[in-house]
Amino acid sequence: MIALDALVRLCPPPADPPPVVDWAQAEGALGMGLPADYKQLVETYGDGVFDETIWLLVPDSAYDDCDLHARTAERDEILADLWEFEEKPAGLREAGARVLPWAFEEGTGAFLYWLARPGQHPDEWTVLYNEGRGPLWEQHDMGCLAFLLAVLNGTAETEYFGYLHEVLKPSVHRFATADAILGTAGQ
Repeated sequence: MIALDALVRLCPPPADPPPVVDWAQAEGALGMGLPADYKQLVETYGDGVFDETIWLLVPDSAYDDCDLHARTAERDEILADLWEFEEKPAGLREAGARVLPWAFEEGTGAFLYWLARPGQHPDEWTVLYNEGRGPLWEQHDMGCLAFLLAVLNGTAETEYFGYLHEVLKPSVHRFATADAILGTAGQ
């Protein structure tokens, strides 16, 4: 909860609470549990984008681009095709290991995944970043909430998000809901 409090202070969530997620249904549809820190993120922010860069995926989003289930199915198919001719990252060579997307980077094709290993509790999953249009993967030995906080406050050891502080240098971090960016669903 400390990381969530720090993130909320750094990047205030929307004034209106996001829709309630039926976690049992969401996890049942995925066939696996989800990390507690991710559930906190979704319950606090909902679907949307941090600093016009990192889009948070949520179960049953009104927008396919932000829907955890739609993006998981899409990424599973894309990665299965990719690994026909490209080597899997080291953590995925273990039998039964898989990746599950939880966010993507605006305009780059890059995704943030959890590395889910067999027998590992979801709260122990770590973050993998894939550049999307290339073979490079970056592993981060932390959960999604800690990683997101580190990216926004400039302490993440990453080759990919350094520009947020080197180029953009936001004085105020912002979260915009998917509705605000993509338009109200159903209209």
